[in-house]
Amino acid sequence: MASRKNSVVKMDAGGVYYRELNASLRKAVTNSVRRIELRNVHGQRYIGTDLNKPVEIEIFGTPGNDLGAFMNGPRIIVRGNAQDGCGNTMNEGEIVIHGHAGDIIGLSARGGKIFVRDDVGYRAGIHMKEYRDRKPALVIGGTAQDFVGEYMAGGVLILLGLNLKEGENHKANFIGTGMHGGVIYLRGSVEEYQLGKEVGVAQLEDADRQVLKQLVGEFAAHFGYDAGEILKHKFIKLFPRWLRPYGRLYAY
Repeated sequence: MASRKNSVVKMDAGGVYYRELNASLRKAVTNSVRRIELRNVHGQRYIGTDLNKPVEIEIFGTPGNDLGAFMNGPRIIVRGNAQDGCGNTMNEGEIVIHGHAGDIIGLSARGGKIFVRDDVGYRAGIHMKEYRDRKPALVIGGTAQDFVGEYMAGGVLILLGLNLKEGENHKANFIGTGMHGGVIYLRGSVEEYQLGKEVGVAQLEDADRQVLKQLVGEFAAHFGYDAGEILKHKFIKLFPRWLRPYGRLYAY
């Protein structure tokens, strides 16, 4: 299943049950392996979950749900699409997806960075939060389905819409519903009815432009884009209008 060459461990995941695969990954990381190549990945769940060392895992294929969940330091590169729950409650590290991703990407992330080249599914960035000095970032190159940024409590979510035609709006509805922290930067435009009632809209300030320059620059470097060309286009800033939009529902 595994071979070693020039300090890189190569694993063939074809037909390997996800628990066995993840046990092999944990063993390799415990043995101070710094880079792992996983090939023939076909939906195995929890890859990279709960790893806490600076290992780089490159995946060829389609990993299953909860890729990189609870991880604390690794870097995961996916040469293909990913499924639901990528970066679930991740603390630190980086996930780079050279394709699409499914629903609830970045669920409750409280640190680290996730970059997706293409589109994502529903509820991207749901309940992202900041933890101490950690601030998660989710950068999506395409567009998203409904409820993007739902219940956001912290962090940065960037929606670039690079696959939209000139003048075409993002399709998501209920953007930022329940949002009470963090910020969403959206390249392009949406109609007011597409936003959650908790969301305000503002023009960019210098601090916002610096955040975008940094994160869009990283996105462009991962996927071969020209960051300057991306940043030439109009961005809007979505922010929470209230700290606790539903606080009165739970007050006695």
